[in-house]
Amino acid sequence: MLHEGEPTQGSFPIARPSIAMVGSRGYPSYYGGFETLVRQLAPFLADRGWDVTVYGRPDAIRHDDPERDPRVRSLHTAGLDTKSLSTLSFGLTSTVDAARRRPDVAFVMNVANGFFLPLLKRRGIPTVVNVDGIEWEREKWGRAARTAFLTGARMTAKHATSIVVDSVVIGDRWSNEFGRTGPTIAYGGDRPRELPVPEGLEAGKYALIVARFVPENSVEEFFQAAEDLSNDWDVVLVGSTGYGGELDERARHLDETHPRIKWYGHIHDDDLLFALWQHAGVYFHGHSVGGTNPALVQAMACGAPTVARDTLFNREVLGSEGRFVEPEPAAINAQLREVLEDAELQEQLRASALRRQAESYTWERVCSAYERAFQEAIQAQAR
Repeated sequence: MLHEGEPTQGSFPIARPSIAMVGSRGYPSYYGGFETLVRQLAPFLADRGWDVTVYGRPDAIRHDDPERDPRVRSLHTAGLDTKSLSTLSFGLTSTVDAARRRPDVAFVMNVANGFFLPLLKRRGIPTVVNVDGIEWEREKWGRAARTAFLTGARMTAKHATSIVVDSVVIGDRWSNEFGRTGPTIAYGGDRPRELPVPEGLEAGKYALIVARFVPENSVEEFFQAAEDLSNDWDVVLVGSTGYGGELDERARHLDETHPRIKWYGHIHDDDLLFALWQHAGVYFHGHSVGGTNPALVQAMACGAPTVARDTLFNREVLGSEGRFVEPEPAAINAQLREVLEDAELQEQLRASALRRQAESYTWERVCSAYERAFQEAIQAQAR
């Protein structure tokens, strides 16, 4: 921790600050938004002279990943890998270990881990919490889980040194409901090289969805639209529930019974995923709960012509040139057909997506903003 008289680096009081990242599945992992952020942020901080430790789950990372940065320390703690208990159990054991090691700052992801912030606070460890979306409103959670997330949010509001929101809309809700404000730091996108069209598909001639299979991502509505759409166009499904279940079985059934519908499941290969976005005739983004969605930002970086569910969050990211639709199968089908049938419209949407991502959603901007937030938290603790 910081002590008076320690060496300084410019105006910052610690020559080699240390950080613990708690709440993702680990480094490097390809599961979701937090994991994407960690894959970018951890090496960035290592480049900037930070000592970086990422906590995770033993079966969720790729040990042989050639992109793995050896300077980033990966630590695995025990937990219960179930839908309802994984976040809390792994969050608790990670926090306990981090409290014992006493890094200069802890970056905590997910308000469910707000329950454990007092452990870090008692040890004098400042915390920066990415509060993510409004988890207590997600349909995939039962009443007990929603209550836990809301309580965790209240604990976060009370005990976090600072919070980070990933969209202006989320920031407004935290200000109004919890009386906390913090910097808005979204997500970035990787601009890929020109990739080959995935086997069996034709560039500009297929509709694509990339999503975790949960109700609030409009997956069922897309599946219904896909049945009619596939009479004339190829349809690609990417994603899964992560735990099996009805929507996975529905995707499997569509794949087996409709020759022009292909289900890839969850994709770990970024080149394949980016190629699917890059060559899609249209990408449907159906997410309804949360702030800035990492998949939407990455789709923009790949130049995917996008039709998004009409929400404040999606309008904030896509801007005035986006195309939006209500979560109804007939409306989704009509909008996707309109884009698939108009090559000129596809190119307009590609250009606007690439331009907006380059202007507002780059990893350099995101990671630099996080580093400032961590430095400010350490300085606030010192004061």
